[in-house]
Amino acid sequence: MFAGEDEVLQGDLKLRYAKVQALMRECALDALLVSTNLNNLYLSGRIFSGFTYLRVEGDPLFFVTRPVGLCGSNVYLIRKPEQIPEMLMELGKRMPECAGLEAGAVSHSSWMRLSALFPGADLKDCTALLSAARAVKTPYEIVLMKKTGSRHAAVISQFPSVYEGGMTDQEWMIEMVGLMLKAGSLGIFRVAGESMEAFMGTVLAGDNGGAVSPYDFAMGGAGMHPSYPVGQCGIKLERGMAVMADIAANFYGYLTDCSRIFSIGRLPQRALDAHRLSMDIHSAITEKGVPRASCEELYQLALGMAVAAGFDDCFMGGAQKSRFVGHGTGLVINEQPVLGMRSKSVLEQGMCIALEPKFYIAGVGAVGAEDTYLVGDKGLSCITQSSQEIVEL
Repeated sequence: MFAGEDEVLQGDLKLRYAKVQALMRECALDALLVSTNLNNLYLSGRIFSGFTYLRVEGDPLFFVTRPVGLCGSNVYLIRKPEQIPEMLMELGKRMPECAGLEAGAVSHSSWMRLSALFPGADLKDCTALLSAARAVKTPYEIVLMKKTGSRHAAVISQFPSVYEGGMTDQEWMIEMVGLMLKAGSLGIFRVAGESMEAFMGTVLAGDNGGAVSPYDFAMGGAGMHPSYPVGQCGIKLERGMAVMADIAANFYGYLTDCSRIFSIGRLPQRALDAHRLSMDIHSAITEKGVPRASCEELYQLALGMAVAAGFDDCFMGGAQKSRFVGHGTGLVINEQPVLGMRSKSVLEQGMCIALEPKFYIAGVGAVGAEDTYLVGDKGLSCITQSSQEIVEL
Protein backbone atom coordinates (compact mmCIF):
# COMPACT_ATOMS: atom_id res chain seq x y z
CA MET A 1 0.00 0.00 0.00
CA PHE A 2 1.00 3.60 -0.33
CA ALA A 3 2.71 5.15 2.66
CA GLY A 4 0.68 7.60 4.74
CA GLU A 5 -2.74 6.00 4.34
CA ASP A 6 -4.75 5.82 7.57
CA GLU A 7 -5.28 2.46 9.21
CA VAL A 8 -9.03 2.44 8.58
CA LEU A 9 -8.53 2.81 4.83
CA GLN A 10 -5.79 0.18 4.85
CA GLY A 11 -8.12 -2.29 6.54
CA ASP A 12 -10.89 -1.48 4.08
CA LEU A 13 -8.59 -1.98 1.10
CA LYS A 14 -7.92 -5.50 2.37
CA LEU A 15 -11.66 -6.17 2.15
CA ARG A 16 -11.72 -4.86 -1.42
CA TYR A 17 -8.83 -7.12 -2.42
CA ALA A 18 -10.57 -10.13 -0.92
CA LYS A 19 -13.82 -9.29 -2.72
CA VAL A 20 -12.11 -8.90 -6.09
CA GLN A 21 -10.04 -12.03 -5.55
CA ALA A 22 -13.18 -14.06 -4.82
CA LEU A 23 -14.61 -12.90 -8.15
CA MET A 24 -11.31 -13.72 -9.84
CA ARG A 25 -11.54 -17.31 -8.60
CA GLU A 26 -15.01 -17.60 -10.08
CA CYS A 27 -13.55 -16.52 -13.44
CA ALA A 28 -10.41 -18.68 -13.07
CA LEU A 29 -8.14 -15.63 -13.22
CA ASP A 30 -4.59 -15.87 -11.84
CA ALA A 31 -4.09 -12.11 -11.85
CA LEU A 32 -5.46 -8.86 -13.21
CA LEU A 33 -3.74 -5.69 -14.34
CA VAL A 34 -5.61 -2.43 -13.76
CA SER A 35 -4.66 0.78 -15.56
CA THR A 36 -7.68 3.12 -15.35
CA ASN A 37 -7.97 5.96 -12.84
CA LEU A 38 -11.26 4.61 -11.53
CA ASN A 39 -10.12 1.11 -10.66
CA ASN A 40 -6.68 2.22 -9.47
CA LEU A 41 -8.53 4.52 -7.08
CA TYR A 42 -10.77 1.67 -5.93
CA LEU A 43 -7.85 -0.68 -5.28
CA SER A 44 -5.39 1.83 -3.79
CA GLY A 45 -7.39 4.72 -2.33
CA ARG A 46 -5.75 7.29 -4.61
CA ILE A 47 -5.35 8.37 -8.23
CA PHE A 48 -1.97 7.66 -9.78
CA SER A 49 -0.67 7.04 -13.27
CA GLY A 50 0.38 3.43 -13.51
CA PHE A 51 -0.89 -0.04 -12.82
CA THR A 52 -2.30 -2.18 -10.04
CA TYR A 53 -1.34 -5.84 -10.39
CA LEU A 54 -3.51 -8.04 -8.21
CA ARG A 55 -2.87 -11.76 -7.93
CA VAL A 56 -5.55 -14.20 -6.86
CA GLU A 57 -3.74 -14.46 -3.52
CA GLY A 58 -1.94 -11.79 -1.52
CA ASP A 59 -1.69 -8.00 -1.70
CA PRO A 60 -1.41 -6.09 -4.98
CA LEU A 61 1.71 -4.63 -6.52
CA PHE A 62 1.59 -0.99 -7.59
CA PHE A 63 3.66 0.01 -10.63
CA VAL A 64 3.73 3.81 -10.72
CA THR A 65 4.77 6.09 -13.58
CA ARG A 66 3.53 9.39 -12.11
CA PRO A 67 3.94 11.07 -9.73
CA VAL A 68 7.47 10.24 -8.67
CA GLY A 69 7.99 10.11 -4.92
CA LEU A 70 5.14 7.76 -4.09
CA CYS A 71 6.33 5.00 -1.83
CA GLY A 72 5.03 2.21 0.35
CA SER A 73 4.81 -1.52 0.58
CA ASN A 74 4.69 -3.14 -2.86
CA VAL A 75 5.12 0.21 -4.68
CA TYR A 76 7.53 0.23 -7.63
CA LEU A 77 8.40 3.13 -9.94
CA ILE A 78 8.51 2.35 -13.66
CA ARG A 79 8.84 4.31 -16.90
CA LYS A 80 6.71 2.05 -19.08
CA PRO A 81 4.49 -1.02 -18.69
CA GLU A 82 6.98 -3.23 -20.56
CA GLN A 83 9.08 -3.23 -17.38
CA ILE A 84 6.37 -5.08 -15.44
CA PRO A 85 7.15 -8.67 -16.55
CA GLU A 86 10.84 -8.28 -15.73
CA MET A 87 10.03 -6.83 -12.30
CA LEU A 88 7.60 -9.66 -11.60
CA MET A 89 10.35 -12.18 -12.33
CA GLU A 90 12.82 -10.28 -10.14
CA LEU A 91 10.27 -10.41 -7.33
CA GLY A 92 9.86 -14.15 -7.79
CA LYS A 93 6.25 -13.86 -9.00
CA ARG A 94 5.02 -16.50 -11.42
CA MET A 95 3.62 -15.13 -14.69
CA PRO A 96 -0.16 -15.66 -14.95
CA GLU A 97 -1.64 -18.30 -17.18
CA CYS A 98 -4.99 -16.49 -17.21
CA ALA A 99 -4.91 -12.71 -16.76
CA GLY A 100 -7.59 -10.02 -16.65
CA LEU A 101 -7.30 -6.67 -18.45
CA GLU A 102 -9.80 -3.81 -18.64
CA ALA A 103 -10.75 -4.38 -22.27
CA GLY A 104 -14.08 -2.60 -21.77
CA ALA A 105 -12.44 0.55 -20.42
CA VAL A 106 -9.26 1.09 -22.46
CA SER A 107 -8.52 1.76 -26.11
CA HIS A 108 -7.69 -1.04 -28.54
CA SER A 109 -4.09 0.17 -28.76
CA SER A 110 -3.76 0.06 -24.95
CA TRP A 111 -5.27 -3.43 -24.90
CA MET A 112 -2.79 -4.61 -27.53
CA ARG A 113 0.15 -3.10 -25.67
CA LEU A 114 -0.84 -4.53 -22.30
CA SER A 115 -1.79 -7.95 -23.68
CA ALA A 116 1.76 -8.26 -25.04
CA LEU A 117 3.05 -8.23 -21.44
CA PHE A 118 1.65 -11.74 -20.93
CA PRO A 119 2.55 -13.79 -24.03
CA GLY A 120 0.83 -17.15 -24.09
CA ALA A 121 -1.59 -16.25 -21.30
CA ASP A 122 -5.35 -16.58 -21.69
CA LEU A 123 -6.58 -12.98 -21.51
CA LYS A 124 -10.05 -12.01 -20.30
CA ASP A 125 -11.90 -8.73 -19.89
CA CYS A 126 -12.14 -7.91 -16.16
CA THR A 127 -14.14 -4.67 -16.57
CA ALA A 128 -17.45 -6.23 -15.50
CA LEU A 129 -15.76 -8.07 -12.64
CA LEU A 130 -14.41 -4.82 -11.19
CA SER A 131 -17.74 -3.09 -11.73
CA ALA A 132 -19.48 -5.87 -9.78
CA ALA A 133 -16.98 -5.51 -6.96
CA ARG A 134 -17.48 -1.72 -6.75
CA ALA A 135 -21.28 -2.12 -6.73
CA VAL A 136 -21.31 -3.55 -3.19
CA LYS A 137 -19.77 -1.03 -0.86
CA THR A 138 -17.36 -1.88 1.96
CA PRO A 139 -17.92 -0.47 5.47
CA TYR A 140 -15.51 2.41 4.88
CA GLU A 141 -17.19 3.28 1.57
CA ILE A 142 -20.61 3.21 3.23
CA VAL A 143 -19.41 5.72 5.84
CA LEU A 144 -18.23 8.04 3.06
CA MET A 145 -21.47 7.62 1.11
CA LYS A 146 -23.53 8.46 4.20
CA LYS A 147 -21.40 11.51 5.00
CA THR A 148 -21.68 12.70 1.42
CA GLY A 149 -25.44 12.17 1.37
CA SER A 150 -25.92 14.17 4.55
CA ARG A 151 -23.85 17.09 3.28
CA HIS A 152 -25.56 16.87 -0.11
CA ALA A 153 -29.03 17.23 1.41
CA ALA A 154 -27.89 20.15 3.55
CA VAL A 155 -26.68 22.09 0.51
CA ILE A 156 -29.84 21.38 -1.51
CA SER A 157 -31.89 22.98 1.26
CA GLN A 158 -29.98 26.23 0.54
CA PHE A 159 -30.87 26.37 -3.19
CA PRO A 160 -33.93 28.64 -2.71
CA SER A 161 -31.73 31.18 -0.90
CA VAL A 162 -29.81 31.96 -4.10
CA TYR A 163 -32.87 32.20 -6.36
CA GLU A 164 -33.90 35.63 -7.63
CA GLY A 165 -36.89 36.49 -9.76
CA GLY A 166 -36.05 37.01 -13.42
CA MET A 167 -33.14 34.55 -13.41
CA THR A 168 -32.44 32.16 -16.24
CA ASP A 169 -31.95 28.48 -15.55
CA GLN A 170 -28.21 28.89 -16.21
CA GLU A 171 -27.90 31.81 -13.78
CA TRP A 172 -29.54 29.83 -10.99
CA MET A 173 -27.45 26.77 -11.85
CA ILE A 174 -24.27 28.81 -11.38
CA GLU A 175 -25.38 29.87 -7.91
CA MET A 176 -26.38 26.32 -6.91
CA VAL A 177 -23.09 24.85 -8.10
CA GLY A 178 -21.31 27.63 -6.20
CA LEU A 179 -23.06 26.57 -3.00
CA MET A 180 -22.00 22.97 -3.57
CA LEU A 181 -18.37 23.91 -4.18
CA LYS A 182 -18.26 26.27 -1.20
CA ALA A 183 -19.56 23.42 0.96
CA GLY A 184 -16.54 21.35 -0.08
CA SER A 185 -17.70 19.29 -3.04
CA LEU A 186 -14.71 18.31 -5.15
CA GLY A 187 -16.61 19.03 -8.35
CA ILE A 188 -15.42 16.04 -10.37
CA PHE A 189 -18.30 13.99 -11.74
CA ARG A 190 -17.34 10.53 -12.95
CA VAL A 191 -19.75 8.95 -15.41
CA ALA A 192 -19.40 5.53 -17.04
CA GLY A 193 -20.25 4.61 -20.60
CA GLU A 194 -19.06 5.29 -24.11
CA SER A 195 -19.82 8.84 -25.27
CA MET A 196 -21.15 9.79 -21.82
CA GLU A 197 -20.16 13.21 -20.53
CA ALA A 198 -21.44 15.30 -17.65
CA PHE A 199 -20.78 18.33 -15.50
CA MET A 200 -21.88 18.36 -11.83
CA GLY A 201 -25.52 18.06 -12.79
CA THR A 202 -28.39 19.76 -14.55
CA VAL A 203 -31.14 22.28 -13.96
CA LEU A 204 -34.20 21.59 -16.14
CA ALA A 205 -36.86 24.30 -16.33
CA GLY A 206 -40.20 24.12 -18.08
CA ASP A 207 -40.39 22.24 -21.37
CA ASN A 208 -36.62 21.86 -21.43
CA GLY A 209 -37.30 19.01 -19.00
CA GLY A 210 -38.71 17.04 -21.94
CA ALA A 211 -35.99 17.90 -24.45
CA VAL A 212 -34.29 14.78 -25.80
CA SER A 213 -30.55 14.49 -25.18
CA PRO A 214 -28.14 12.03 -26.83
CA TYR A 215 -26.85 11.13 -23.38
CA ASP A 216 -28.39 8.25 -21.43
CA PHE A 217 -29.82 10.27 -18.54
CA ALA A 218 -33.34 9.95 -17.18
CA MET A 219 -34.12 13.55 -18.13
CA GLY A 220 -31.91 15.25 -20.70
CA GLY A 221 -32.40 18.88 -21.55
CA ALA A 222 -31.21 20.73 -24.65
CA GLY A 223 -28.08 22.22 -23.10
CA MET A 224 -26.39 25.54 -23.76
CA HIS A 225 -24.47 24.49 -26.89
CA PRO A 226 -24.47 21.66 -29.47
CA SER A 227 -21.08 20.53 -28.13
CA TYR A 228 -22.72 19.69 -24.79
CA PRO A 229 -26.43 18.98 -25.45
CA VAL A 230 -27.71 18.28 -21.95
CA GLY A 231 -29.08 20.32 -19.07
CA GLN A 232 -30.10 23.95 -18.76
CA CYS A 233 -30.59 25.90 -21.99
CA GLY A 234 -30.57 29.54 -20.89
CA ILE A 235 -34.34 30.11 -20.69
CA LYS A 236 -35.85 32.61 -18.28
CA LEU A 237 -37.62 31.11 -15.27
CA GLU A 238 -41.29 32.08 -15.45
CA ARG A 239 -44.46 31.54 -13.49
CA GLY A 240 -45.98 28.07 -13.88
CA MET A 241 -42.64 26.36 -14.55
CA ALA A 242 -41.35 23.34 -12.69
CA VAL A 243 -37.58 23.44 -12.17
CA MET A 244 -35.70 20.20 -11.51
CA ALA A 245 -32.34 20.72 -9.78
CA ASP A 246 -30.32 17.54 -10.24
CA ILE A 247 -26.82 18.35 -8.98
CA ALA A 248 -24.63 15.55 -7.66
CA ALA A 249 -22.30 15.80 -4.67
CA ASN A 250 -18.74 14.52 -4.37
CA PHE A 251 -17.15 15.39 -1.03
CA TYR A 252 -14.90 12.36 -0.52
CA GLY A 253 -14.47 10.87 -3.99
CA TYR A 254 -17.88 9.16 -3.79
CA LEU A 255 -21.00 10.54 -5.49
CA THR A 256 -24.55 10.75 -4.22
CA ASP A 257 -27.43 11.58 -6.55
CA CYS A 258 -30.34 13.73 -5.41
CA SER A 259 -32.80 15.97 -7.22
CA ARG A 260 -35.53 18.25 -5.97
CA ILE A 261 -38.35 20.15 -7.67
CA PHE A 262 -38.91 23.87 -7.32
CA SER A 263 -41.83 25.75 -8.81
CA ILE A 264 -42.20 29.33 -9.93
CA GLY A 265 -45.58 29.90 -8.36
CA ARG A 266 -48.07 27.06 -8.03
CA LEU A 267 -48.03 24.21 -10.55
CA PRO A 268 -51.10 22.71 -12.25
CA GLN A 269 -52.78 19.83 -10.43
CA ARG A 270 -51.59 17.17 -12.91
CA ALA A 271 -47.97 18.09 -12.18
CA LEU A 272 -48.62 17.98 -8.44
CA ASP A 273 -50.29 14.58 -8.79
CA ALA A 274 -47.37 13.21 -10.83
CA HIS A 275 -44.91 14.39 -8.21
CA ARG A 276 -46.97 12.78 -5.45
CA LEU A 277 -46.90 9.54 -7.47
CA SER A 278 -43.09 9.77 -7.62
CA MET A 279 -43.01 9.96 -3.83
CA ASP A 280 -45.34 6.95 -3.62
CA ILE A 281 -43.04 4.99 -5.94
CA HIS A 282 -40.12 5.83 -3.66
CA SER A 283 -42.06 4.43 -0.71
CA ALA A 284 -43.03 1.24 -2.57
CA ILE A 285 -39.54 0.49 -3.83
CA THR A 286 -37.82 1.27 -0.54
CA GLU A 287 -40.04 -1.36 1.08
CA LYS A 288 -39.54 -3.96 -1.65
CA GLY A 289 -35.84 -3.21 -2.20
CA VAL A 290 -34.46 -5.94 0.02
CA PRO A 291 -31.42 -8.11 -0.77
CA ARG A 292 -32.09 -10.52 -3.66
CA ALA A 293 -34.90 -8.34 -5.03
CA SER A 294 -34.98 -8.38 -8.82
CA CYS A 295 -33.93 -5.03 -10.31
CA GLU A 296 -36.23 -5.58 -13.30
CA GLU A 297 -39.18 -6.35 -11.03
CA LEU A 298 -38.58 -3.13 -9.08
CA TYR A 299 -38.65 -1.22 -12.36
CA GLN A 300 -41.86 -3.00 -13.36
CA LEU A 301 -43.36 -2.07 -9.98
CA ALA A 302 -42.69 1.60 -10.69
CA LEU A 303 -43.95 1.36 -14.27
CA GLY A 304 -47.08 -0.46 -13.12
CA MET A 305 -47.86 2.29 -10.62
CA ALA A 306 -47.43 4.92 -13.35
CA VAL A 307 -49.74 3.00 -15.70
CA ALA A 308 -52.39 2.48 -13.01
CA ALA A 309 -52.41 6.19 -12.21
CA GLY A 310 -52.62 7.22 -15.86
CA PHE A 311 -49.14 8.72 -16.07
CA ASP A 312 -47.42 6.11 -18.25
CA ASP A 313 -47.37 8.55 -21.19
CA CYS A 314 -45.00 10.88 -19.33
CA PHE A 315 -43.11 8.44 -17.05
CA MET A 316 -39.31 8.82 -17.37
CA GLY A 317 -39.49 11.29 -20.24
CA GLY A 318 -41.63 12.66 -23.03
CA ALA A 319 -40.77 12.00 -26.68
CA GLN A 320 -38.00 9.62 -25.63
CA LYS A 321 -38.33 7.64 -22.42
CA SER A 322 -35.67 6.04 -20.25
CA ARG A 323 -36.33 2.38 -19.48
CA PHE A 324 -35.00 2.47 -15.95
CA VAL A 325 -36.01 3.98 -12.64
CA GLY A 326 -32.75 3.79 -10.70
CA HIS A 327 -29.07 2.93 -10.78
CA GLY A 328 -26.13 2.25 -8.54
CA THR A 329 -23.80 5.07 -7.53
CA GLY A 330 -20.45 5.39 -5.80
CA LEU A 331 -17.08 6.27 -7.32
CA VAL A 332 -19.09 6.67 -10.55
CA ILE A 333 -22.51 8.31 -10.71
CA ASN A 334 -23.94 5.43 -12.77
CA GLU A 335 -22.54 2.26 -11.23
CA GLN A 336 -24.18 -1.14 -11.32
CA PRO A 337 -26.88 -2.29 -10.90
CA VAL A 338 -29.57 -0.72 -13.09
CA LEU A 339 -33.21 -0.91 -12.01
CA GLY A 340 -34.47 -1.24 -15.52
CA MET A 341 -36.11 -3.27 -18.22
CA ARG A 342 -34.39 -6.61 -18.94
CA SER A 343 -31.96 -6.17 -16.05
CA LYS A 344 -30.65 -9.51 -14.77
CA SER A 345 -29.26 -8.01 -11.57
CA VAL A 346 -30.52 -8.39 -8.03
CA LEU A 347 -29.96 -6.09 -5.08
CA GLU A 348 -27.26 -6.96 -2.57
CA GLN A 349 -26.79 -5.58 0.90
CA GLY A 350 -24.30 -2.72 0.79
CA MET A 351 -25.27 -1.43 -2.65
CA CYS A 352 -26.06 2.28 -2.99
CA ILE A 353 -28.98 3.00 -5.31
CA ALA A 354 -30.09 6.32 -6.80
CA LEU A 355 -33.85 6.03 -7.25
CA GLU A 356 -35.37 8.54 -9.69
CA PRO A 357 -39.01 8.04 -10.73
CA LYS A 358 -39.59 11.16 -12.79
CA PHE A 359 -42.33 12.53 -15.04
CA TYR A 360 -42.45 15.16 -17.77
CA ILE A 361 -45.60 17.27 -17.87
CA ALA A 362 -45.86 19.19 -21.16
CA GLY A 363 -46.07 22.94 -20.64
CA VAL A 364 -44.90 22.61 -17.04
CA GLY A 365 -41.65 20.63 -16.86
CA ALA A 366 -40.09 17.68 -15.10
CA VAL A 367 -41.30 16.58 -11.66
CA GLY A 368 -40.33 13.76 -9.34
CA ALA A 369 -37.76 13.31 -6.61
CA GLU A 370 -34.43 11.50 -6.68
CA ASP A 371 -32.60 10.18 -3.63
CA THR A 372 -29.70 7.86 -2.90
CA TYR A 373 -30.41 4.80 -0.76
CA LEU A 374 -28.38 2.12 0.96
CA VAL A 375 -29.59 -1.47 0.56
CA GLY A 376 -30.05 -3.00 4.01
CA ASP A 377 -31.45 -6.29 5.23
CA LYS A 378 -34.96 -4.83 5.57
CA GLY A 379 -35.05 -2.59 2.51
CA LEU A 380 -33.66 0.72 1.32
CA SER A 381 -32.66 3.49 3.72
CA CYS A 382 -32.26 7.03 2.40
CA ILE A 383 -28.84 8.69 2.80
CA THR A 384 -29.81 12.01 1.14
CA GLN A 385 -32.69 12.53 3.51
CA SER A 386 -34.70 15.74 3.22
CA SER A 387 -38.24 16.64 2.26
CA GLN A 388 -39.23 15.48 -1.23
CA GLU A 389 -42.07 18.00 -1.44
CA ILE A 390 -42.07 20.62 -4.19
CA VAL A 391 -40.70 23.95 -2.95
CA GLU A 392 -42.73 26.86 -4.27
CA LEU A 393 -40.63 29.98 -4.93
